[in-house]
Amino acid sequence: MEKAAPDGLTSDQAPRPGRRFPTVPLRLLLPNIVTLLALCLGLTAIRFAMEGRIDWAVVAITGAAVLDGLDGRIARALKGTSRFGAELDSLADFVDFGVAPALVLFVADLHAAKGFGWIATLLFAMACALRLARFNVMLDDPEQPAWRKNFFVGMPAPAGAIVGLLPIYVRFALDLSAPSPRLAVFESLYVLAIAFLMASRVPHFSGKSIGRVPREHLAVLLVGVAAALLLLFVFPMETLVAVTLAYLASVPLAMRRFRELDAAHQSEGRLSATNAE
Repeated sequence: MEKAAPDGLTSDQAPRPGRRFPTVPLRLLLPNIVTLLALCLGLTAIRFAMEGRIDWAVVAITGAAVLDGLDGRIARALKGTSRFGAELDSLADFVDFGVAPALVLFVADLHAAKGFGWIATLLFAMACALRLARFNVMLDDPEQPAWRKNFFVGMPAPAGAIVGLLPIYVRFALDLSAPSPRLAVFESLYVLAIAFLMASRVPHFSGKSIGRVPREHLAVLLVGVAAALLLLFVFPMETLVAVTLAYLASVPLAMRRFRELDAAHQSEGRLSATNAE
């Protein structure tokens, strides 16, 4: 057990004699470095969009989503979670998955819808901010049942960014020209639907529950991951279209499973109350 140090610092963070500031272990820095790298990719995506390199902007946002999935796991593996890291991650996510994809969508397609496209852009970014704010608040709720950790309330911000860029994937996969104003309006409606899913309380499956893989399934998993990476490199836009459609298809399944578990939890609560009487 770590001994307490002055001012609430742990023994490995307390300032040594002759030093004015406390030291910070590397295990606390590494997850934050990954988060900052993801932030750099999100900002770079905006630059690529301004330069007209929309395909590279999509690559940058996808890379930011991959890094976002890694920083939390690295922090938990190294026991380097901190309140500072959680706040930094939330701020970076708003830029990476709220501001960057919204601007990329507007520059690539939604500008053809003029004012309506800009409204969809703004609402997408605002929905991402609301989604992240609610997630931060729910982290402090100690009364949530354990099974709810398998679900997100509302579409996660990284998923919202990847799924929201579907019109761009389709245009590049089919080698289509820039959308007409009428098509841009339909794309704007799709972006608004994704924004609604982020801001809503619709449950989505959480990948955080994935833990150790059984040894007998390890070879199959490695082959599957290698195949997915190869498809992503060779057919990036087509693969992202498939991933997006698969994710959208999982939403009704998540809603159904959530209702089943919630009903079972409510029944257990009523049974416990009856037995207590």
